[in-house]
Amino acid sequence: MSLTFAAATADAIPIHVIDAEHLDTIPKEATDWAKLHGFKGAPGTTLIIPDKTGAIAMVLVGNGSATVRKRGRFHFAQAARALPLGTYQIASGLTGQALEEAALGWLLASYTFDRYRSESPDIAHLVAPDGIDAKRIEIIAAGETLTRDLINTPASDMGPAELADATRQLAREHGAEVNEIVGDDLITSNFPMIHTVGRASSRAPRLLDLRWGDSGPTLTLVGKGVCFDTGGLNIKPGASMGLMKKDMGGAATTLGLAHMIMALDLQLRLRVLIPAVENSIDGNAFRPQDILTSRKGLTVEINNTDAEGRLVLADALTLADEDTPDLVISMATLTGAARVAVGPDLAPFFTDDDAHAAAISASAAKVADPVWRLPFHDPYEEMIEPGIAHLDNAPKGGMAGCITAALFLRRFVEAPYIHFDIYGWQPAPAPARPKGGVGMGARAILDALPELLKL
Repeated sequence: MSLTFAAATADAIPIHVIDAEHLDTIPKEATDWAKLHGFKGAPGTTLIIPDKTGAIAMVLVGNGSATVRKRGRFHFAQAARALPLGTYQIASGLTGQALEEAALGWLLASYTFDRYRSESPDIAHLVAPDGIDAKRIEIIAAGETLTRDLINTPASDMGPAELADATRQLAREHGAEVNEIVGDDLITSNFPMIHTVGRASSRAPRLLDLRWGDSGPTLTLVGKGVCFDTGGLNIKPGASMGLMKKDMGGAATTLGLAHMIMALDLQLRLRVLIPAVENSIDGNAFRPQDILTSRKGLTVEINNTDAEGRLVLADALTLADEDTPDLVISMATLTGAARVAVGPDLAPFFTDDDAHAAAISASAAKVADPVWRLPFHDPYEEMIEPGIAHLDNAPKGGMAGCITAALFLRRFVEAPYIHFDIYGWQPAPAPARPKGGVGMGARAILDALPELLKL
């Protein structure tokens, strides 16, 4: 699906965006009609103003009050599906970053996942507003579409091999290179934990390694690609397994972000590492209290086979660090503890660098991609040290679960490092975000890259 702006046309229907506190900005010719229909500028509400023939002369879209706008995002995007088919343009009421958010939100509201059945017909189109970078917004929407499509595809059609196919397709689109290590070759190539987690599946585990760019600072993205997670021998209950097609949401988000970076031709050297596995159950599945030796040489006691994401990420992060990149960012649907801490709408992230944290937080607020910094809390290090091995993959008690998982990952990286523990799923429809797979944190990272890498 291509989410793009409509070509400019003289017949485009004007939209006037009205703040609830400034109803006096309603065009004079629409004032009486607005009063008659009780239009108060509530967020996302639409009112069609007809001309003398009954055709649409203009549209009013409510922007809510300042207080209400703080309690949500992409309010304007609700108009995309509320209005009749046609071509529209924003005539007044929004400027600057609010205008960019509105334009992006309209495109994202156009998204449907229609791989398995035809969805509703096309929706209203928007002309790119004057003063925005339309190409950049379309590229961001395309990256988000890729992420959503990958997450929404069930594991029957999105296993490790299919995730590899999607990575190669993205590489072909942008002239990147992909190296792939599959099955038992992971052992000979010294990726023991990726192999161990994925070996019980009938679908071979693999490590995907995409490289792009030949100049500028080096950025390595590492995405968790667990295409389905049964929990292994510590099998999940059915209710917890129901959404595990999204456990490759970290990989999907890094690929969406990679598309944005490459399509925008940012002056950096990009590497994307994806350990792609399925955590299944068979006679050769790894067991609780097994001790694994990682690529880095650190030993890991397995106290829960359902804490497998950090194992595959650890080997990939070790490989990333061997190149001494300027920055490593991992993204993973890693812990339920993160959801308990901040819910489904916020992407918690971890970094030891205050300047990096400030840059990401500022960008997140700017581009309506909310994040929240959580700490690499050093006193909790002892919680991941079981005594019998260097590390414990699932400390008992569950206290600070997302922090201990982040501390576990940090043990495998010496380079500047940022970790995102995302959810990757929109549990209920919201403006510009239908129920289903969703990108989290990618737009904030993209906006922050000039500061993070001094581009």
